[in-house]
Amino acid sequence: MTVSLCMIVKNEQEVLARCLESIKNTADEIVIVDTGSDDDTPQIARKFTDLVYFYPWRDDFASARNYAFSKGTGDYLMWLDADDVLPEGEAEKLTAFRKDLEERKPDFVECPYEMTDGQGNPATVFTRERLFRREANFQWIGRVHECIAPRGERLSAPFRIRHLGSSKPRGARNLHIYERWAAEETLSPRDLFYYGRELYYNRLYTPAIAVLNEMLAGDGWYVNKIEACKVLALCHRERGEREFAVRALLRSFSYGHPRASVLCELGKCFAEGAKHDLAAYWYERALECADRSAEGDFEEPSCRGIVPLIELTCCYYALGDKARAFEYHKRAEELSPSHPAVRHNREFFRTIGMLSY
Repeated sequence: MTVSLCMIVKNEQEVLARCLESIKNTADEIVIVDTGSDDDTPQIARKFTDLVYFYPWRDDFASARNYAFSKGTGDYLMWLDADDVLPEGEAEKLTAFRKDLEERKPDFVECPYEMTDGQGNPATVFTRERLFRREANFQWIGRVHECIAPRGERLSAPFRIRHLGSSKPRGARNLHIYERWAAEETLSPRDLFYYGRELYYNRLYTPAIAVLNEMLAGDGWYVNKIEACKVLALCHRERGEREFAVRALLRSFSYGHPRASVLCELGKCFAEGAKHDLAAYWYERALECADRSAEGDFEEPSCRGIVPLIELTCCYYALGDKARAFEYHKRAEELSPSHPAVRHNREFFRTIGMLSY
């Protein structure tokens, strides 16, 4: 059972070797499609494979990925971005997993995808489809934030992919693609969600609110609707509209179980309004939340742990309950003793005589 790694790249000389080093002993074939590099990316790619192709950039990621997939000859086609890696120990898991591929022959394979916080630590985790049976002829769709619509037999894999990022500037590239795309045709609910998020990233809060409300009024995926509510709330908070932000966050409950990141945002809204009792209530609920990453959420593990613990320390101190504040600080310290806020609170409790070490 062979695996072809099929990648699209452009100006990735900073990170491409890091990515390919992590998987070179696992993939049977590496296909690199360059979409217009003017740096040493093609030369770096050729150190790992002879299968380097060039494809003219058309402001369409799906088109480029489909071209890359068309060049793969393995039984399964796998994708990575240049700033992704297989973390230490995961290549071995992928190698062992190939026995399951041979026995089960699924149509596609999914695995956890970890986004990092800038220091290489997982900050957001969600599940993505990662390998596809070549004979099933899966096709990428979407000019940006492209995806493959899953169908057939699914198999969950034990290995993880980690997105480390790079310093390559991306600017408003994605936003401009969406703007042209929206001018040409009606966007799907999924594409409206990502369009609204790009508008938020570019601080265009008013149009972002309009696009996200349009998305929420349609028949989109419930996970995207929950996340859209959170982004909508962030837009309102940036405009100083705290009440509307709270309404948007509460609206997410109509689409599925509460998410820890949503509950933390509710806590933040009430804390900013000096309603520390309500803020504490929501932060405590965040601590109780289940991990929803298997549903495809943009799961933020810190929102089920260190974030609410730190905020509860502050909330209960503001409410005059120093003992309870100290208890939450101790829990935060056990979980993440080197966190900057934990170190700050440790020194604070020491100065007021509640801590001797």
